[in-house]
Amino acid sequence: MAKVVVVTSGKGGVGKTTSTAALGAALAQMGQRVVVIDFDVGLRNLDLVLGAERRVVFDLINVTQGVAKLSQALIRDKRLDSLFLLPASQTRDKDALTEEGVARVIGDLREKFDYVICDSPAGIERGAQLAMRFADEAVIVTNPEVSSVRDSDRIIGLLDSRTLKAEQGESISKYILVTRYDAARAARGEMLNIDDVLDILSTPLLGIIPESEGVLRSSNVGSPVTLNEPTNIAALAYIAAARRLRGEDVPMVLPTDRRGLFDRLFGRRAA
Repeated sequence: MAKVVVVTSGKGGVGKTTSTAALGAALAQMGQRVVVIDFDVGLRNLDLVLGAERRVVFDLINVTQGVAKLSQALIRDKRLDSLFLLPASQTRDKDALTEEGVARVIGDLREKFDYVICDSPAGIERGAQLAMRFADEAVIVTNPEVSSVRDSDRIIGLLDSRTLKAEQGESISKYILVTRYDAARAARGEMLNIDDVLDILSTPLLGIIPESEGVLRSSNVGSPVTLNEPTNIAALAYIAAARRLRGEDVPMVLPTDRRGLFDRLFGRRAA
């Protein structure tokens, strides 16, 4: 039975889609059977990041409305046999998604995969709430700046109130993934440091993804950074985050820090 993970944030442009692709690819490389779902109906970018834009025939809306079978809409990655994509529609709006349809699709995918990773649109509207509705765990992506962290705090509140697990009195596991982190800028006070982010959000840390041009290069060629540049500092950070998501005890390392470890973070709220 698959674990359903939503990758979410309150603010746009923080790296949700990039992170979904990188984590999904990393988990698939570890032998897990993974499907990533694009919930950003009307925009659809996950297929671009995975290099599958020319292979989209049917999409999430088609499946929820019974126009196509799930097997017809799923796209197998050409590089990893155990990684699949369920794309969003580019021609419909989010109102075309129904809770009943999403529940049916998620239920079917649970039976076929180890991980179902839902790439949520930014914000708190219908598409974002449906993306998180059936999640077992949530990865909240945030940049180390005040508005992004504040919006992430709002998303944490929704995860604790609007998910099916929350309504059943259960707790959804939540983790923070800090992206585009620059240790030198944080030291100069130009962005929040990791301690500040954790103190504000009071949520376990899944990983710290350093600022890296390799992430942009990989996205532009349609390949997750964990596949395109596996030794890149951001790729190594995503791989470590994926291992933590699986439950492994992996030290919180920032590859750009010559000391290797955050002295102040060691032993603190790491996932």
